[in-house]
Order: sequence, then structure tokens, then C-alpha cells
Amino acid sequence: MGGCYSLISSTKVDNSRSSQNYSDPIKPSYSGQSGSGGGDTGNVRRGGEEIYSSNLKAFSFADLRSATRNFRPDSLIGEGGFGYVFKGWIDEQTSTPSKRSSGQIIAVKRLKPEGFQGHKEWLTEVNYLGQLHHPNLVKLIGYCSEGDNRLLVYEYLPKGSLENHLFRRGGQLLPWQTRIKVAIGAARGLSFLHDLESQVIYRDLKTSNILLDMDFNPKLSDFGLAKDGPTGGNTHVSTQVMGTEGYAAPEYIATGRLSSKADVYSFGVVLLELLSGRHAVDKSKSGMEQILVDWAIPYLNSKRKLFRLMDSKLEGQYSKNEALTVANLVLICIENDAKLRPQMSEVLKTLENLHDSNRENASNLYRKQNNDQKQPQRRRTSADVSSSSSKPRSRRSSDV
Repeated sequence: MGGCYSLISSTKVDNSRSSQNYSDPIKPSYSGQSGSGGGDTGNVRRGGEEIYSSNLKAFSFADLRSATRNFRPDSLIGEGGFGYVFKGWIDEQTSTPSKRSSGQIIAVKRLKPEGFQGHKEWLTEVNYLGQLHHPNLVKLIGYCSEGDNRLLVYEYLPKGSLENHLFRRGGQLLPWQTRIKVAIGAARGLSFLHDLESQVIYRDLKTSNILLDMDFNPKLSDFGLAKDGPTGGNTHVSTQVMGTEGYAAPEYIATGRLSSKADVYSFGVVLLELLSGRHAVDKSKSGMEQILVDWAIPYLNSKRKLFRLMDSKLEGQYSKNEALTVANLVLICIENDAKLRPQMSEVLKTLENLHDSNRENASNLYRKQNNDQKQPQRRRTSADVSSSSSKPRSRRSSDV
């Protein structure tokens, strides 16, 4: 779970007709619409705030403290700008605290009292994830709002974040095909958000916010910065610039104008990290190498130089044609001109075609190997022996 912060302390708000101006959403407007999978929702008031989902469990602070063993250090599994994430256990039927290593494992995110994101982002996340359901979005089970305590309860994803697998020393190596699988899943999650009747812009895509289940299926997490997309023919919404350095789109940083194409840019950066095994921003490097996008452009533009960009941990175990396709996809996703970037649905289609082509090639190879093994071996008969013995021998020097 990475930290989020304001990239620009103050942003001029565009009041032109081509933009829509409003504060970060508290109430999403797509509850129960086709495609969201959210079902019926209701409004629940908690201490002066409104939770727009009846599907979520309201936990007591005492129960979550017990479930996490009093938020002990050995239960800590993550930390970010929002707060701390702890591992806990609850009874699957009653949702009450259960004994360690029994019942349902949960991840409990506890807001820091001085946390930058604060209560507003906590409520935004509750309301988005309380109503949006998709295999590639993390499942929010419930929340706690007692006094100054603000907590969120999620499904537990045992493989942790994509960031840890790509960059942590001693982490499990992600093979090429697993990287493509993760990219496809993340693209599906973003495409789902963008294609809703009332569009949602995620605004904080990065490797630390992509969590992995036991089978390395990715799920987008941390929706505190999510925002409703433009409506009524508007091309963008104008807002204070929020996000993470290295992932935020240049036009958004410069103007505060936000559209779904900002998410496409961030996705291009994540794809580049999957290719290269390098951080989006690395302050330990010098000059242009600090910013991954700036450093990578010359290699992405050259088929002959692309191998210099590839993650050395892959040890060359990847399809050169697939790597070139992904590199080309990165280039169009990180275009400076947002209008030239593709829609996420187009990005998803390209990645799925890549996956389907690879699967078809593997299937054809498997069938060929099976057919070769199934060819019957004809037994030699006496006629074969007789025929071979009757053939004239080639003359050798010893025969002369």
C-alpha cells in the first residue's frame, strides 16, 4: 500500500464549459446500475456521515482490535499514507473475532489520526467499494467508524502487492506469463470502471495498489482518490492534483484536468515496470534515470535496443515478439497528448489477443507432441528382414 500525496499544492480550477467542477465524490451515482454487480443498496447514517451501501458490515472497534490481536506489530502487513494494514481473523458466519489461524482471514486498514488522506478519502473508499463489485477489484467486507477511529475491512490477498514481487529483494520471481496475466487483470479492472454508465476514474494506479490472490489474480485496491468521471458531454473534470509521482499523467499535473486517459497513462507506467523490473521513480539513480518513463523512451522506440530495457531477472525467458507488442502498447499509453492514448478497453483487447495467441501456440505444440508420441511403431516382419538382407551391400575398401 503506497502513500498518496498532493503533487501540486494548489491547482487553478478550470471554469470553462468543457469541464465539470465539483469536489471529490462522497456519493457515487451508479448504485445498482447494470454492470456494477452491486445489487440493491441503501443509505446508512453513522455519526453525521452517510454510507451508501447496505451490503457492508459495520464492525465495532473492539471486535477489530480483538481480531488483529490488539493491532500487534506481528499482525502488521502493510503501511502507507492512509495508515497501517493488519492481518486478522473473523468467524465466517458471525463476523466476530475468531482464534488465530481459524475462520476467515481479513486485512484491516486503520487510518492514522494525522493521515493525509483523512476521513474524506476513507468515506470515498467505503462508498465506491461498497457498491462496485468485480473480480479485479478488492472486496470490501466492512468498516468501522467509532469516535476518531476509521477502519476498513477487506478480503485478505495472500500474495501481497505487485510492487513487492517486482522490487523486494528475495521476493518470488514473476515469470513473463504471470506478468502478462497481472497486466490483463489490472486492465480489466480499469476498463470496468471506465465503462460504467457513470464513469469512475481510479486516479491512483500503481504497483503497490495492485494486490494478488493465491493464483496471482490481480485486484485494484485503495479507492480513496477515486473520482466520478465527466458527464453531460464534458471532456474532463477539474480538481486538485492528487496521486503518486511517476504515475500521474503530465496534463493532469500541469492543469488539474482529469479524464480516464490519466488512468491509461498510469497503466502504461505499470506495464513499463512489468517489462523492466525498475521503479517508476528511483531517487538512488542519477539524472534522467530517476524517472523510468524518461529513461525508457529510447529503448521502447528501438526493436534492437529493447532487450536492454527488459528485466534481467527474467534471464531472457520471454517471447521477444510479445515483449515488442507490450513495448509498443506502453508507448501509446504514455503519449504526452492524452487524446492520442487508447481507451482502456482497447488496451485490454490488445493484451487479451496476446494471451490468446500464446495459449493457441502452446496448445498447437502440445497437440503436435501428443500426435508424435501416438504414432504406432510397426513391428518388423520376416519379410522386412529378408528384404533388407537381399539388398546389395555397399562396397568397402576391405572388400576390394
